[in-house]
Amino acid sequence: MRLLFRIAYRGLFLFLLVAFDAAGVTAQDRVEIPFEVKESIHQRVDRGRNVGIVIGIVGPRNVEYYGYGRTRVGGFEIPDENSVFEIGSISKVFTSILLADQVVRGKIGLNDPVQNYVPDSVSIPSKNGVQISFANLATHMSALPRLPDNMAPADPSNPYADYTVDQLYMFLSGYELRRDIGSQYEYSNLAVGLLGHVLALQEGVSYEDLLGARILTPLGMESTGITFTEDMLSRLARGHDQGIEVSNWDIPTLAGAGAIRSTARDMLRFLVANMRLETAPEDLLIKPNPLSEAMHLSHQTVVKDATDGMDIALGWHVRVNGDIESVWHNGGTGGYRSFAGFNRGGSMGIVVLTNSTASVDDLGFHLLDDSFPLQEVKYSAAALIRAAIEDQSVDAAWETYYEMREAVVDEYEFNEQTMNAMGYQFLQNENVAAALAVFQMNVDAFPDSSNPYDSVAEA
Repeated sequence: MRLLFRIAYRGLFLFLLVAFDAAGVTAQDRVEIPFEVKESIHQRVDRGRNVGIVIGIVGPRNVEYYGYGRTRVGGFEIPDENSVFEIGSISKVFTSILLADQVVRGKIGLNDPVQNYVPDSVSIPSKNGVQISFANLATHMSALPRLPDNMAPADPSNPYADYTVDQLYMFLSGYELRRDIGSQYEYSNLAVGLLGHVLALQEGVSYEDLLGARILTPLGMESTGITFTEDMLSRLARGHDQGIEVSNWDIPTLAGAGAIRSTARDMLRFLVANMRLETAPEDLLIKPNPLSEAMHLSHQTVVKDATDGMDIALGWHVRVNGDIESVWHNGGTGGYRSFAGFNRGGSMGIVVLTNSTASVDDLGFHLLDDSFPLQEVKYSAAALIRAAIEDQSVDAAWETYYEMREAVVDEYEFNEQTMNAMGYQFLQNENVAAALAVFQMNVDAFPDSSNPYDSVAEA
């Protein structure tokens, strides 16, 4: 009971529910966030998995937002539709729409070799006489790895910040592809980061300026960008990893892969434009939409059954379940996770944003297709142990750990990777006693895994 009281006390957060309805909306016309989703959000926050979560849902007649938790640990502000989050790899969808836009305007061709659009001093890898095309980059079929192997960040908490264009060119010019281009799906931040870089080169501007000119300004996405404005910073939901506030990520060279920050409101404007809705709440409508043709092109399936039964369009992933065809992407950075998607036919668009590293994908998929199950949410053992260390002592944390291990009801989630990451956070902050305790708990919980033992030795 003491544990449950503690987590309940720490989880006494408020929630915010805002709904805007168009005139004449009937019950059948409404899209709404179901009770089970709101209940799941409460559990994720109250049980220490997420710090804050915001959901936005839009249909032809109405929009609804729901926020719960906090914008930062120790604060009191509730995240809402105007809170700013890093959206991570959802940025790839923006980059692919920039590609489609240049294709529609006749500037490049989807199957053009990327080699033709980079400086002569740069050699883009090829294989068996085949060159990497723009379509290959946008669909993760380029045979390029997830990341270049010459990344050596000075600050591991901001790993892309000091990766330069010269380093990118050096890697590309010296890399040998390990398989044929187009033969296999491999998700690649490098590929889409390169795509964004080359598209900006083609226009003679920075990626950030290209993004602003071609997408953000035309769609009225005033709270979206890469460089923080003072206004965006004032509404920033701070990112967290294992309950610890962490740095925002800066991604200058590979910006097209994950550098964008946005809000639930702006992301719904973006989805309304993609869905080509003619009716929607007025503050989300874009008329005329100058990107309609480019967005439509970006939704077209390019690779069937590329991964886990998913089809791949330009940037977007496509999940088909019976009559429901969901177009989606998710994202994550050092302190955030995100999900955005819509159902073909314009019936519904959703965005889920959290300022934590715990996934919200199941919330997004369930909203688009209620046959997709919501995850069971248990109390985070790591969150309770951290609370005991920070609020009391290492000895109290051990007591908490044994209480959870001996609990009759299986209501606590022990995750080896989460515990290990928390231990290293304590180690990085020079709290060796706490780090050692966490690592030793991990050894006790996962005695057959070698990694916890290695961490104990390092501590």
